[in-house]
Amino acid sequence: MNHIKLLIAPALSLCLFLTACGGGDSGNTTPPSKTISVSVTPNTVTVAVNQMQQFTASVTNTSNTSVTWMVNGVTGGTSTVGTISSSGAYTAPGTVPSGTITVSATSVADPTKSGTTTVTVTASGPTISVSVTPNTVTVAVNQMQQFTASVTNTSNTSVTWMVNGVTGGTSTVGTISSSGAYTAPGTVPSGTITVSATSVADPTKSGTATVTVTASGPKYQGVLRYHNDAAITGQNLNETVLTLANVTQSSFGKLFSHSLDGQSYAQPLYVSKVPIAGQGTHNVAYVATEHDTVYAFDADGDTPGPFWSVNFTNPAAGVTTIPAADVGGGGPISPEVGITSTPVIDGNTGTLYVVAATKENGAYVHRLHALDITNGHETFGGPVAIHARVSGTGADSNNGQISFDTQYELQRSALLLSNGVVYIAWASYNDMGPYHGWIIGYDASTLAQVRAWNATPNGQQGGIWMAGAPLSADSASNLFVIVANGTFDADQGGTDYGDTFLKLVPSGTTFTVSDYFTPFNQQTLAANDIDVGSCGLTLLPDQSGAVKHLAVSAGKEGRIYLLDRDNMGKFHAGSDSQIVQSIPGALGHDVNDNDYSTATYWEGNVYFVGNGDVIKQFQLTNGLLSTSPVAQGTTNYGYPGANTSVSSNGANNGILWSIEASGVNILHAYDATNVASEIYNSTQAGSRDSFGTAVRFTVPTVINGKVYVAGKTQFAAFGLL
Repeated sequence: MNHIKLLIAPALSLCLFLTACGGGDSGNTTPPSKTISVSVTPNTVTVAVNQMQQFTASVTNTSNTSVTWMVNGVTGGTSTVGTISSSGAYTAPGTVPSGTITVSATSVADPTKSGTTTVTVTASGPTISVSVTPNTVTVAVNQMQQFTASVTNTSNTSVTWMVNGVTGGTSTVGTISSSGAYTAPGTVPSGTITVSATSVADPTKSGTATVTVTASGPKYQGVLRYHNDAAITGQNLNETVLTLANVTQSSFGKLFSHSLDGQSYAQPLYVSKVPIAGQGTHNVAYVATEHDTVYAFDADGDTPGPFWSVNFTNPAAGVTTIPAADVGGGGPISPEVGITSTPVIDGNTGTLYVVAATKENGAYVHRLHALDITNGHETFGGPVAIHARVSGTGADSNNGQISFDTQYELQRSALLLSNGVVYIAWASYNDMGPYHGWIIGYDASTLAQVRAWNATPNGQQGGIWMAGAPLSADSASNLFVIVANGTFDADQGGTDYGDTFLKLVPSGTTFTVSDYFTPFNQQTLAANDIDVGSCGLTLLPDQSGAVKHLAVSAGKEGRIYLLDRDNMGKFHAGSDSQIVQSIPGALGHDVNDNDYSTATYWEGNVYFVGNGDVIKQFQLTNGLLSTSPVAQGTTNYGYPGANTSVSSNGANNGILWSIEASGVNILHAYDATNVASEIYNSTQAGSRDSFGTAVRFTVPTVINGKVYVAGKTQFAAFGLL
């Protein structure tokens, strides 16, 4: 993950040495072979005519897990008893058959071994139902709200969207697209607004949501979170100043910079029209450093120093940042650890939430601060010290309880604000431990802890790094996260989720795991440190293909994963055929560190920059990614690759931005429709646009005609000269 393995190589070498030497009996006795067995799940089902049922075969005691699927002894089945695909997808016949229907899976390795299940076909299935999420929302005039329809008990999940009974809506009550994107009218309408989704399969069935339209949106607007939105798409679609024509060496470059008191691993945030006492209203950029400082700079460069800054240390009282030596050297975060993650800003209240780590007279402390963006003062009774405890028998447990370890937990992942709760995630430094992955949520208005969750309560590790990306969230307040290498036993009914993509639903004081996906080669990924969780999980806009709600990510193996957020796939031994798409070897040119790049999305394109790789652009068509890039750059990025942002004016003037760290320190800009075309980089004008030393994983912030970059010693702004 975002660290260097210190102990694995020697341990692995010792293991290989012992294996090579035999470690015991050196005879040539051949162990007895184990009998192959096959089982099929589910083992008894009822299916309506013409409906589909997915079966899964588990083959043990052989590396060849392939099976041949049959219905009543016929490979592939027949139209009379139903057909079955090579992946186990059974489709019932159009009429109810007579007699018993048996679906079987026969081992290819040993055709004498098979597993069976019994199918009962009925004349009609359960009643179709439709639900819409979110079911109650408030939207400002001219603003957009994405709705999602869930249709159950039919394979045809298409719906017709209406507003107050009119397909597509009207300019008076608001319009809605075929994918459920509602746009509020320009004035506040009278009466109740109802958005409905009607089943195409059964037009008598529909789900509804109530919309309240208000005169204005949040008090403050800008780039208020990592990667621009809760889905972490990385796109700013409202950039009207920067274009493909004017972002060139001659007309674009560095405008100003400010010195920082420490390294900045956090993405700069931006708020427009902030009232500053005695200084009027300004656009403000917020920067956090490892020296435990938050700065508020004039985003337009008209003020020489910061409007305000706050520092959370007090050396005279024994309060300092955490020395890297106290946490195994800190890895790349050296010489001190303070604020590592990207804060989040609540546009409604003007509050910046940030987590600072300190060492206080020998004790290690993590605190959540809630700062007024106008002056840096603490609000809501903050700060609060972070503590948590969950039930578990895993590493470092005591009497069936696991406590949050304030020394060895690294708060790397950016903060998420969702549905009034600030969510914070942790991993470790350099796999120092024992440690676990944690997610802890705090009420944004009271700073009271509302829930805590541990990724491996009965195991170990399972950190949440994601190269600094936050948890992502959909419009229904489901949270999505990727847990890195650690104990995995969820497929056996356990609660440990190492190397797993998770869909979490807030539930009381914890989360319910609504769904998950774990790669088929999880054990190999964990053993070789090529696990997932090296970048965030980007939620894509609704698609027109068979799967509407997609999420995309990659892992250190260099494999891209495209997932159905409504059916993530869980664990499937032998392959990942149950997910939407798996593209091996797509990213990076390293042995085990191929991707730390969180996907950026724009206009049907998905972008990555792998380790030792060029920038790559994949095309999304009918819900599937191109299996190879449709365009790619020519610059090879060193370790660890790069994270990107997109600016555009809607579908026009798309520009993809990246920061190349790895000691070269370059800001790049590409034509987002074809990344083979680089339109600018900060070395083209010699030293004019130098911005100091870049920090790995950092993301450029693009808004209102400027690009903001924070690094080891400087905060810099680029724009039109």
